[in-house]
Amino acid sequence: MKLVSYLVSGRASFGILTQYGIIDLGQKLGQQFSDLKSLITDQDGLAIAQTFVHSPCDIDEQHIVYLPTIPNPNKILCVGMNYAEKRVEFNETCSAPTIFVRFPDSQTGHKTNIIKPTVSNELDYEGELAVIIGKAGSHILKEEALTHVAGYSCYMDGSIRDWQYSWFTAGKNWPNTGAFGPCLTTADEIPDPQTLFITTYLNGQQVQHDTVRNLVHTIPELIAYISSFTHLSAGDVIITGSPGGVGKKRNPPLFMQEGDKIEVDITQIGRLTNTVVSEKR
Repeated sequence: MKLVSYLVSGRASFGILTQYGIIDLGQKLGQQFSDLKSLITDQDGLAIAQTFVHSPCDIDEQHIVYLPTIPNPNKILCVGMNYAEKRVEFNETCSAPTIFVRFPDSQTGHKTNIIKPTVSNELDYEGELAVIIGKAGSHILKEEALTHVAGYSCYMDGSIRDWQYSWFTAGKNWPNTGAFGPCLTTADEIPDPQTLFITTYLNGQQVQHDTVRNLVHTIPELIAYISSFTHLSAGDVIITGSPGGVGKKRNPPLFMQEGDKIEVDITQIGRLTNTVVSEKR
């Protein structure tokens, strides 16, 4: 099941994405669930949603504006330097996971604009797999970690490199630089996320490609590690790291400019597509 968040006629809603259109769960379940996060927070929410998968579609996809898959997560925890090729590019030697945060208001949705700040010409692409928590917990055992996952999505974790420095936060939280979508593919459809492949395209040219199997710190390890120091809530997002091939480390460097099309494709999930525009002041 693929779940999406969106605006339709100015109304925020959520639903099931199918090849024929969208089944509007906000209209059907709005008195019980206010948004996608509240749906996955309820232990029966996904099962309730599943009962509608064969219903007629309510909305043509062309009539919506995509929101970030989870528009309002409590936490977005990002993992840096988590592919071997990327670690080589940045001469990373630390063995512990590199964790930093992205704020929810820095996000945007599928088929929307990513905004390049006027103060920088170093807007870099980073295609990543996003893990959406479905069951809350602290001190989660690695062996039980995947039972806490509601589903997976694509993320374009845009980086303003000349503001990133060594602590990442300043380069990772500019408005409309974190694209999240197009959908949450439920975990029952992806029993082993290590089988997924992630590919990033800039203007149709492949710039990143790797398999999730090559994560240095696996998804269960990340959930166990992160939940050891912070409580994970349903709707929280863990962005698991970007493969090698980022623009900063190319010769010459390759940064995103106004008019560029950036896409993150992950098998079994879909393709997140965005266009870069310059900040208007």
